[in-house]
Amino acid sequence: MWSLKKLLYRLAHLLMGFMVKRLEVPIPELLQGVGSVKQLPEAIKSTGVSRLLLVTDQGITSLGLPDGLIEALRSAGMASVVFDGVQPNPTIDNIEAGLKVYNDEQCDGIIAFGGGSVMDCAKMIGARATNPDKSVLDMRGGFKIKNALPPLFAVPTTAGTGSECTLAAVVSNPAEREKFSVASLEIVPTHAVLDPELMLGLPPHITAHTGMDALTHAVESYIGTLVTPFTEENSEKAVKIIFEDLESVYQNGADEQKRSNLAYASYCAGLAFTRALVGYVHAIAHNLGGLYGVPHGLANAIVLPYILEFSKEDCRDRLARLAVVGGLGDSNDSAQVLADRFIEKVKEMNRNMDVPSQVAELKEEDISFIAKRALSEGNPGYPVPTLMNQSQCEAILRHMLPR
Repeated sequence: MWSLKKLLYRLAHLLMGFMVKRLEVPIPELLQGVGSVKQLPEAIKSTGVSRLLLVTDQGITSLGLPDGLIEALRSAGMASVVFDGVQPNPTIDNIEAGLKVYNDEQCDGIIAFGGGSVMDCAKMIGARATNPDKSVLDMRGGFKIKNALPPLFAVPTTAGTGSECTLAAVVSNPAEREKFSVASLEIVPTHAVLDPELMLGLPPHITAHTGMDALTHAVESYIGTLVTPFTEENSEKAVKIIFEDLESVYQNGADEQKRSNLAYASYCAGLAFTRALVGYVHAIAHNLGGLYGVPHGLANAIVLPYILEFSKEDCRDRLARLAVVGGLGDSNDSAQVLADRFIEKVKEMNRNMDVPSQVAELKEEDISFIAKRALSEGNPGYPVPTLMNQSQCEAILRHMLPR
């Protein structure tokens, strides 16, 4: 039975590859570098938008990070209203609350100012605003959003999700204790701003988790079966930068140039995975987040080494190439040695940045349930190098039980 399922999954991946590689995914107009957020009002003005919903969270508003942009918008003759009700792992209720503000204030554009949760929430607010006949649950899955969003401007304040350039949003459904994805060409932001000044105050653990999130995007899109020259190039850019700069920024968060580098790495990884997709790391991480509220970047960081070990024999050459890109050896070394070095480097980075190898919240009695949901998402949804069944997924999860 498992052999038959594997064959069917691979046939699905072939069909998926045929379709995905023919999608023309939009690329946002990029504003990049120190102070680049100051260029955003002029870009917004060119779209004809006059009243904006600025979507963010209370942590960001308490720091006053959006204040300069709000004043610049006002000076440029545009009004804005702040919705800061986004939670980590944004919920359907968050989206509906933001939609109400958008409609009540008669907004005609949206700024996502924050991390991945904020950007996901902003995308879905926009989708609901222009597709009022569809609920968030109706949009679950792929390409169910018919109408274009209002102009959407993404200003990430972390370097991890790459959501500023992706066609995906992830939503939490607390009623079912689950997370699900929405994918559509319509939810790619029109503009993305990579301003390292907005990231200088990030705590070290957030820097670590978001950086490993970006690394996971780059690696999973690189070792999967939908890789293209475009995704390959962007994954390699991201891995090189993250290997060179992430631990340094973890130690010294005030380095503007390296913060800028990591923001660009996250963007490149986003360009890659929105076209080549991800894998079991994300499938498991989504379910750890949905069930326990584990932050997505942290979950990815914990799970990544386990999945690389599981998949190694079927993606050895790809991991070896990434090892060379990351400065861990050269082409004279064997693929086996290079692949092992790559995986060890990921584990070493986690150790150096105090990322645990176990999930504190994980319970033995939940493992079967988590594995079932993860594989429901991953098979055949993700073009993974090595297919996984229920018992294999449960065995991997048991390695993550707290000790």
